[in-house]
Amino acid sequence: MKIGITGGIGSGKSYVCRRLEHYGIRVYDCDAAAKRLLRTSPALQQAITRLVGSTDKAAMSRFLLASEANQQAMNAIIHPAVFDDFEQSGMQWMESAILYESGADRLVDKVVVVTAPEEVRIQRIMQRDHISREKALQWIGRQWPQEAVVARADYEIVNDGQRDIDQQVAQVVEGLNIEH
Repeated sequence: MKIGITGGIGSGKSYVCRRLEHYGIRVYDCDAAAKRLLRTSPALQQAITRLVGSTDKAAMSRFLLASEANQQAMNAIIHPAVFDDFEQSGMQWMESAILYESGADRLVDKVVVVTAPEEVRIQRIMQRDHISREKALQWIGRQWPQEAVVARADYEIVNDGQRDIDQQVAQVVEGLNIEH
């Protein structure tokens, strides 16, 4: 069984994935894979350079935020490379902030969504990325609304700083009948 973990930027997906390690579960990180592939794949580097003019992070960020069409063009190059890499990894769990938007949900059997109140997400993003509130809201606005993702997911883990994450992770692992 393949399982996807998703949730909007700042929801705490990575934290939940680290908690899954307690169960011996390794999670394929789509963001990290995309960054690795951008560093190591000459074909991907050439395609992005043709599109953006550079593989510099700041240039790619400006390009992505400039328009929906730019984001779609970039995704059409990066997503297939990441999906192929996941398939070849032999891993069962995949973490992707844009699991549904990217079409990666077709690669998994079950989906776990990590959620958090918007204000908590904004503060986490601002602190982690050292960006303004406006820029954090811009990134949040580029993703599906949290409610839409929750409606499609099989499990929800609420990472609001109040509820016990470990207890919720245990319930998901138990619900998926995963041996540990």
